[in-house]
Amino acid sequence: MHIACTTMTGRGGTDRLLASVAQRLAAEGLTACGVVQINSNCGPDRPCDMDVAVLPDGPSFRISETRGPGARGCRLDPDALERAVAEVAARLGPGTDLLIVNKFGKHEAEGRGFRDVIAQALALDVPVLVGVNALNVDAFAAFAGGMEARLPPDEAAILAWVRAHRPARPRRA
Repeated sequence: MHIACTTMTGRGGTDRLLASVAQRLAAEGLTACGVVQINSNCGPDRPCDMDVAVLPDGPSFRISETRGPGARGCRLDPDALERAVAEVAARLGPGTDLLIVNKFGKHEAEGRGFRDVIAQALALDVPVLVGVNALNVDAFAAFAGGMEARLPPDEAAILAWVRAHRPARPRRA
C-alpha cells in the first residue's frame, strides 16, 4: 500500500502543485487518474470558483456553489463532487499509474467523497497522492492508518515518490 499526502500553505498552492505533477506525469507517458482543482478568480469581492478536472482527459465539474455576497460557510456543491467521484471510479483500473485526489476534505473526513475511490486504488496496488489541508491532516492520518508518506510540497520530491512506487509495467510511449 502506497499512499502519500502533501500540504502547501497559501491559497490554491496545493491545487497548482498537483496539477503540475499530473501534467509532468502525462508528459512522461504515465497514466494518472483522479482530479485536480482549478480555481478561477472572480474578483476582489468574491471567492474563486472551484472546478475539478477529471484525469487524464476530463470532464470538469464546478464544485463550488455561487452564493450571495456576505454568505459564510462551505461553498462545496456535494452533488457535483459526487459526480466527479463517480467519474473517477469508472476510470480507475489496473492500467492506472497513480490516483491523484486534490483534497482530503470535510467530505472525506466524514466518510464520503473520494474515500472509497482511494480504497479501490490501494486494493488495485495503485499508489495514491492526496492534497491535505491543515484542518483535515489528522482525519487523513487516521484514515491512512499511519501508513501515509508525508511529502514536502516540492514537485521533484513528489515525482520521485511516484516513480519509486508506481506499479511495475512497461511505460507507454
